[in-house]
Amino acid sequence: MNIDIDKLNENELIDLNNRIVARLRFLNQMRAHSQMLDFKIGDRVTFQPEGRPPLMGMLTRYNRKTVTVITDSGQHWNVAPGLLRKAALADNAKGANAKVVQLRKE
Repeated sequence: MNIDIDKLNENELIDLNNRIVARLRFLNQMRAHSQMLDFKIGDRVTFQPEGRPPLMGMLTRYNRKTVTVITDSGQHWNVAPGLLRKAALADNAKGANAKVVQLRKE
């Protein structure tokens, strides 16, 4: 599809720009959503914030563009799913010493 933008007036260019931006946002959300599906709530994950050592924690929530991870030290991080990696099995053994809260079934 070819669009000759030289023939569009200002209002048409603004409308075209708005539609392009909306489409790019939608594609970005779809990409983040598909990456989120690689993980389940409760998965042990690891990620490395810029300029810091790698952190490990548990995925606790899906957000619109990110997921919430609670680290082993209790910090809450909103992380883009593309930056997450599943924690190795050996790392999960270390997480067994983390605090565990039993939930009641009702």
